[in-house]
Amino acid sequence: MGEPATLGCSVCCKSSWNQLQDLCRLAKLSCPALGVSKKNLYDFEVEYLCDYKKIREQEYYLVKWRGYPDSENTWEPRQNLKCVRILKQFHKDLERELVRRHRRSKPPRHLDPNLANYLVQKAKQRRALQRWEQELNAKRSHLGRITVENEVDLDGPPRSFVYINEYRVGEGITLNQVAVGCECQDCLLAPTGGCCPGASLHKFAYNDQGQVRLKAGQPIYECNSRCCCGYDCPNRVVQKGIRYNLCIFRTDDGRGWGVRTLEKIRKNSFVMEYVGEIITSEEAERRGQIYDRQGATYLFDLDYVEDVYTVDAAYYGNISHFVNHSCDPNLQVYNVFIDNLDERLPRIAFFATRTIWAGEELTFDYNMQVDPVDMESTRMDSNFGLAGLPGSPKKRVRIECKCGTTACRKYLF
Repeated sequence: MGEPATLGCSVCCKSSWNQLQDLCRLAKLSCPALGVSKKNLYDFEVEYLCDYKKIREQEYYLVKWRGYPDSENTWEPRQNLKCVRILKQFHKDLERELVRRHRRSKPPRHLDPNLANYLVQKAKQRRALQRWEQELNAKRSHLGRITVENEVDLDGPPRSFVYINEYRVGEGITLNQVAVGCECQDCLLAPTGGCCPGASLHKFAYNDQGQVRLKAGQPIYECNSRCCCGYDCPNRVVQKGIRYNLCIFRTDDGRGWGVRTLEKIRKNSFVMEYVGEIITSEEAERRGQIYDRQGATYLFDLDYVEDVYTVDAAYYGNISHFVNHSCDPNLQVYNVFIDNLDERLPRIAFFATRTIWAGEELTFDYNMQVDPVDMESTRMDSNFGLAGLPGSPKKRVRIECKCGTTACRKYLF
């Protein structure tokens, strides 16, 4: 890190601000640029708590100090510790684990080594999830914040997952940009030539509140980068991205990670897009056989008009990567066209099928079937997770459904 005076350039440092401060304190060096002075050189910060004991009604905690190795851990009386949040979290984790082990929730005077080790692993996991949460929010381009919680087990962030905000185009695939846009003064109240939907012989998708008013299966055509209307146009909804605060959480019934909303979502409101890598159906078949052996898949066929391309969100994806299946879902899929009008390459958007309350898990049907009575809707028979699995449905490996709803079909596929 530095700015050489002769060159006038800056060099990126991979260490965080806190790590650099720790290095200064370990070397007993003051650094005004990092805020380390002689007055605070010997200030120590609690990274996490490792153990607990009670002696003559005095509580002690084994402290892991940030920036120092485990060999420097020290027992400290409670009155010496000012880390209120860390203390509360330590006791919350301790009480929860005692209950899980069918013991009393009141802390014993000494912790057995297995319990103390669990609390250390839990503290390390929590820090890893906090870092991952920061990374996700640094990469997101949408308004809605992402939080991460795991109060179920010791699983940390997924090892192979890269957060993206829009499609990543695979090899040999081209997204052609739209050549023309609308010239409307008011796309909702006074559309010229039916606005962008009318130009493609389709209906306007939204009401004045941004809620979809089309039947499932009918395509959404939003205004694009060539249009005369501005950012506040009522026909720009999906392109504005996720607007709700959402939480990636660990489920307690064996379904892995899930997503819940942290605020109320109105019926027919846009929630999120399904984002991933666009690949050919041939590549999807190859990957699907691998994913099938692993017992998980994130392949979504883009079969609005023909089955040529697939979205793979296994490695590249957004928060939709973590949305679970339900046979009675609260999200519905729509095909959306904005800057690319190739009907083989729609964007996949999730809209709320009903009012979804804060704290509810978000789900969609991985094996969604659109009402065949609507002739237009038969063009969208999107099956999630079936891409690349060879043979007829009878020959596919059957995956048990764990959604737990009264409408459960017992199997995902």
